[in-house]
Amino acid sequence: MSSSSPYTTRQIGAANTLDYKVYIEKDGKPVSPFHDIPLYANEEKTILNMVVEVPRWTNAKMEISKDLKFNPIVQDTKKGKLRFVRNCFPHHGYIHNYGAFPQTWEDPNVVHPETKARGDNDPLDVCEIGEKVASVGEVKQVKVLGVMALLDEGETDWKVIVIDVNDPLASKLNDIEDVESHLPGLLRATNEWFRIYKIPDGKPENQFAFSGECKNKKYAQDVINECAEAWSALINGQSVDSKGIELSNSSLAKTPTYIAEVSESDVPPASPLPAAPIDKSIDKWFFISGAH
Repeated sequence: MSSSSPYTTRQIGAANTLDYKVYIEKDGKPVSPFHDIPLYANEEKTILNMVVEVPRWTNAKMEISKDLKFNPIVQDTKKGKLRFVRNCFPHHGYIHNYGAFPQTWEDPNVVHPETKARGDNDPLDVCEIGEKVASVGEVKQVKVLGVMALLDEGETDWKVIVIDVNDPLASKLNDIEDVESHLPGLLRATNEWFRIYKIPDGKPENQFAFSGECKNKKYAQDVINECAEAWSALINGQSVDSKGIELSNSSLAKTPTYIAEVSESDVPPASPLPAAPIDKSIDKWFFISGAH
């Protein structure tokens, strides 16, 4: 299924630099990974599209830009410097293919009744647990298994657990309890990693709602539906505070921010360069007491 994906990437600049951007194209035409790619890949709504931001075992904190036209994937910065996730022993970089569901939005204007915290103003985060390492900007077809609720600096930051439908284990994994049966220790490691990964940067450990428990597929689907409805209100301009999000798109003709003809002023032509070297300090292990 993935080999015939209509989506390709358009690279600007070199990875590990401030200029690096990865735009998504469909049939050579720029699309927004936030707004243009459908959330569901089939009519039954059992297979979803996931946009990969960070391939497994890499450290660069890549994310869909909310500020730039057509929302390219860029490396996050802090005080003008590129952000990298540290290696928290025994983990290396991100431990899953990490990305987002298109056409979803965690509305920061709404407090979730169970987590008691507002949405984090981003598309819904996704952890893909299959065996294949993905690439930046890849659009994977996945199925939903469950969800964890991270509480990140007072915001609800859902992490949906999914598996690529083409993974050898995909047919055996249908709900969250199947993950422990076939991939023992993975959910525990996922919880630990999200709890500790910011500690090397001087931040406190992250907290979880539901005592860190991973909720099942049904709960995850409810979260996805809520975030899809929030996005729909956002893109249609339905009296939602958009928090300055860039809403340009090339496929939703009925929305106020639709652009029929995308120009070079909207999305520059491809100009890929070889990746720049990463500072050797990013390779360091951090040993964190209390990690299990």
